[in-house]
Amino acid sequence: MDVSYEETFRSVTLPDGTTVAYNEAGAGDRAVILVHGSGPGATGWSNFNPNIGALADDFHVYALDMPGWGESSSRPAADYRHPEVVVQFMAAVGIDRAALVGNSMGGMIAIAVAARHPERVSHLITMGPGSGGVTIFDAGGGLTEGLKILYKGYADPSPENFLATVDIMTYDTPQEVAAPLAEQRSANARRHQEHLDNWLEGSVDGPPLRYGASEREIASITAPALLIHGRDDRVVPFEHTLRLVRLISDSRAYLINRCGHWAQLEHAEEFNRLVRDFVLNTSGTGEKPALVALGG
Repeated sequence: MDVSYEETFRSVTLPDGTTVAYNEAGAGDRAVILVHGSGPGATGWSNFNPNIGALADDFHVYALDMPGWGESSSRPAADYRHPEVVVQFMAAVGIDRAALVGNSMGGMIAIAVAARHPERVSHLITMGPGSGGVTIFDAGGGLTEGLKILYKGYADPSPENFLATVDIMTYDTPQEVAAPLAEQRSANARRHQEHLDNWLEGSVDGPPLRYGASEREIASITAPALLIHGRDDRVVPFEHTLRLVRLISDSRAYLINRCGHWAQLEHAEEFNRLVRDFVLNTSGTGEKPALVALGG
């Protein structure tokens, strides 16, 4: 399905007055909610524009701007509370259950919703999230290489800094693709200086994403989970997904070689195929698969 930003753009006001902007496409009973990462200039559209139309052929797709990003309300970092925003958004637009798809921070949000509101989540799909606990962004005691670049973009959202961001977020992006993507992200970030200021002011003790699920919560997740990660991710190492697949009982990990932090952009066709097949054909009954045949 061919879609544009303008024709799919929507917004809704939550009971507390927060505005959540989103892009909506497709129809039907199966809802898929896409949740972006934490980078400056990130939005539902910028993180998922090659995926929204493709998935809308089979699902009712919603790509959110979380409060503090894009066209959604500004919010101090201490008040992000994004997992609850997702649940409130679902209530506001009439979604009972959805497949949650989250990249990086969005993956953390999706994991927390699946753990704390299992009745709301039919399927859990992540790309490059942390794996819970207080050291989710730890790289031997400090920020990863990718997160250091991400912070430079918050402090100076110039196209030059965003070129460096695109370079480190991806495995090998050609200049003709990287340049317009960097310009788009830079323009998004510069349009809302208040979002950048709130992130930086809340980052004295590291990235202000303090709503992540605990290890105990992650282990309680009952939704079927598809955990996608780039082997060459320099923002959140793929070992986090190996930890998640150990913790979540009904899960499978999918590791992509020559792929960085944005699997949904770098390998869009493969990603779309994986998500479509997983949501349509994985029931999450909790039953063990039958053994069809045994090899010798």
